[in-house]
Amino acid sequence: MANTFSGLDMTSARTTRARRHLGVAALGATLLLSACDAMLRANDPDIVTSATSPAGAIALKNGVISRLNAATVGVQGPDGIFLFGGLLADEWRSGDTFEQRNTADARTVDPTNSFLAEPFRNLNRTRVEGRDAINALRTYSPAPLSNVALMFALTAYAENQIGETWCNGIPFSDVVGGVIVFGNPVSVDSAFKRAINSADSALVNNGGAAADVARMANLASIVKARALVNRGQFAAAATAVAAVPTSYTYTTTFSLGTRDNQNWALGISVGRYVVPDVEGINGMPWISAADPRVPTKNQNRNAFDSTTPWFATTLWARSDSVMLASGIEARLIEAEAALQAGDAATFMAKLNAARATHLDTVRVLPCPCRDLPDLADPGTTVARQNLLFRERAFWMFGTGHRLGDLRRLVRQYGRPSETVYPTGVFPKGGNYGPDLNLPVSFTELNNPNIPQGLTTTCTDRGA
Repeated sequence: MANTFSGLDMTSARTTRARRHLGVAALGATLLLSACDAMLRANDPDIVTSATSPAGAIALKNGVISRLNAATVGVQGPDGIFLFGGLLADEWRSGDTFEQRNTADARTVDPTNSFLAEPFRNLNRTRVEGRDAINALRTYSPAPLSNVALMFALTAYAENQIGETWCNGIPFSDVVGGVIVFGNPVSVDSAFKRAINSADSALVNNGGAAADVARMANLASIVKARALVNRGQFAAAATAVAAVPTSYTYTTTFSLGTRDNQNWALGISVGRYVVPDVEGINGMPWISAADPRVPTKNQNRNAFDSTTPWFATTLWARSDSVMLASGIEARLIEAEAALQAGDAATFMAKLNAARATHLDTVRVLPCPCRDLPDLADPGTTVARQNLLFRERAFWMFGTGHRLGDLRRLVRQYGRPSETVYPTGVFPKGGNYGPDLNLPVSFTELNNPNIPQGLTTTCTDRGA
């Protein structure tokens, strides 16, 4: 496979130089063979790389949706970021023999880990191809405008997820007129700023049927608020989601004809990912809490590696959708803003408003009724913080939020990292390492803006 730069395929500089030397010698042979080549060349009608019609514009839009599906939870080996990022946190434990998964679980991820590149590529392809789709939709299929809003919103989602997952020093490269424009490494905060700008573009480029307009506005508002929370702008985040109904969901979908839900496939199906319980001293009690939002099942045997006890979540079946954004998250964002403002009554009211809601589409409760009783105020600031992040963990298990939340506990709430992340003795040998995020893959080092001699684009590995 070609070397990659922020998800953009490109041949290495060395290969390019070699081709220049060979170009003159090969020219004659190329001319002789060109007639035969024209006869043998076949076009693939299933691949759309540019649009010249309304159908082509819609195909590009659908391709962006598929890219984000693959980046989050739709591909197996290298894994989507919902699984791999949760492995670095306390959300999943490796039941596998693959070093790539085991080192992530142990918080010792090297930039040469081959599972790093693919989700990073797919998230960056989401945003780059999203812009291409926006241009095509505006040219060939301008109505409904809500399609353009969706592309901006998914771009914002990808930018925010990149910031939550990777280290400071993220290169955002682009393609302009078919030419790669290499990006300089930027901070995670810059990624969040990009996400906010893209979400704002979604909100102002929206139109069509009222239901579609509302759906895209809700999605963009949640993604914007998520990025604002990551920047510590809690009041602005609460304002952004104030109009989002608690019942709202936006999901990524699966089918037997496309791809499987990998939370199911790598979890309950084959046991390469298992649900841990209080992993590394600090982890969530996913199993022992018996919380209906994360139902677990003891498989009564060991996982794929033949040594790790295999506990799986029954939250998803093979083709069940996975939540990307929801009104539940909107209420949790409002709760955090109230907590930051010292308003304990509103904080508790927002948490309990979420608990009063059933989300049947993501199978988080066993029946369409209220199974979760109201929470009582724990009484202190630290205890309220713990309660907030516990509720966030159970509501949004397996949806790419947990690693970002652990980072925020360190970055925004001043918690020592070894009181937040799994620590101590690693079950497969040795101790947990110090990683708080994922390093950018070494495949990005061909970017000419990266100084030679580095092993990663990361400027630091802090939260």
